[in-house]
Amino acid sequence: MIITRIPPSPTGMFHIGSLRTALYDYLLAKKEGGIFFLRIEDTDRNRLVEGAIENIVASLDWVDISSDEGVVFDEQGNLSEKGDHGPYTQSERLDIYEKYTKELLDKELAYYAFDTPEALEEMRNRQRLNKQAPRYERDTMTNSFTLGMEEAKKRIAAGEPYVVRMVIPKNEDISFTDLVRGEITVNSNEVDEQILRKSDGFPTYHLAVVVDDYLMKTTHVLRGEEWISSTPKHILLYRYFGWDKPIFAHLPVIVNKEGKKLSKRHGDVSVFSFRDTGYLPEALVNFVALLGWNPGTDQEIFTLEGLVEAFDMSKVQRKPAFFDRDKLAWFNQQYIRKMDISELTNRCLPFLIDSGLVSNDDAEGNDKRVFLEGVVALQRERITVLSELPEAVSFMFTLPQYEKDLLMWKKSTLEDAREKLIVLKGLLEGIQESDWNVEHINEKVFSFIKEKEFGTGDALWPLRIALSGQKNSPGPFDIMGVLGKEESFKRIDVAIEKLS
Repeated sequence: MIITRIPPSPTGMFHIGSLRTALYDYLLAKKEGGIFFLRIEDTDRNRLVEGAIENIVASLDWVDISSDEGVVFDEQGNLSEKGDHGPYTQSERLDIYEKYTKELLDKELAYYAFDTPEALEEMRNRQRLNKQAPRYERDTMTNSFTLGMEEAKKRIAAGEPYVVRMVIPKNEDISFTDLVRGEITVNSNEVDEQILRKSDGFPTYHLAVVVDDYLMKTTHVLRGEEWISSTPKHILLYRYFGWDKPIFAHLPVIVNKEGKKLSKRHGDVSVFSFRDTGYLPEALVNFVALLGWNPGTDQEIFTLEGLVEAFDMSKVQRKPAFFDRDKLAWFNQQYIRKMDISELTNRCLPFLIDSGLVSNDDAEGNDKRVFLEGVVALQRERITVLSELPEAVSFMFTLPQYEKDLLMWKKSTLEDAREKLIVLKGLLEGIQESDWNVEHINEKVFSFIKEKEFGTGDALWPLRIALSGQKNSPGPFDIMGVLGKEESFKRIDVAIEKLS
């Protein structure tokens, strides 16, 4: 069985890069009927951000790729865990890491180091001057190899700060097969003797990720390409513990239009920044899936179920993936236009409520539902994101404000605009409430315009402005169909009064 995981650090809001990794993890597991789980890697205690864990879980829930095991919300909306391999939060697993750290120390595959920050900086400066790669010099620094284990334990007993580092063998080729990049070989002389346990008692990423992935039975490790250089260290740790290593896949970096890597430090690439702007989760998932993966066909629109069926790791590319916001906007428009109007209205309601155009009572009741769906339908072909809707439809909720000159079409006159509105109102008054719909209004008005030999703009421009107060708006018949007869006449009367 394939078991994958997404192991974010709660050092910021869940961002697009993590979403892409989580999505590929999910697709890979689900295609084979496997398990996808969420683990929280919170060992970097100095960079923790309050609320970040909740944001991670909520982000995954929002895009409908919530985990089968690991950290989840319970029915009351509180953080909880499910599964047989917990705890799934690393700060709650310190005794486990201590056990495996001791195992490495006992095997002399790890050692204590007591170097001060000043001594480490002096070492790095010396390496820079000699144009050497930065790595820990075990033979010249202060550690249990140079001091002897007895002296090292005395220092620990005396309360001296220390870290634990891993032993790296000399001049050995370390190879692994990457699902994206093929065979990769790194010589151990290029690998640093990494800290495994920090002076605060917490493990580093390198120890914790190996221990947890093994104990949680992870079969496939998907992560960003920046972790390729760390993989040889992890492979050595698997060997030191006598464990089979998982299959690795290092995903291409995602870059912006300047060619720079997207970062969680940029708040506008957090998953919730897209939610709050009004992107649909289905559109975001569809777009993100194609950031580095190509289905091998011309198909671009995929449901989540369709992505599961089509996904193939062999089609993940090596080259950087360009985060094209225009393309994301296109995807969002496609989903907005195809979504059932009732569901789209539900998605739009939070934005209409936040803008003050709709009250919570209106949103929860049925009295205004037909009107609200009509309002959303008016602009569904025009908006790119849901947050654009309130401004675009505000004229539907209050009488529009405009100068009377706006009612005049091109070279026409204010008097002509007034006359056209009066005769059109007379025509519209003859339409029964039961026939008050876009198709019937359109047929009546255009037949009338043709019969009277009116210019289309001369007749319809002042009608559009009277109804919307905007140069750019949906057509007047569409507006009237939603406003209803009484409200439409109220607005026409206001315009005629302006022109009197």
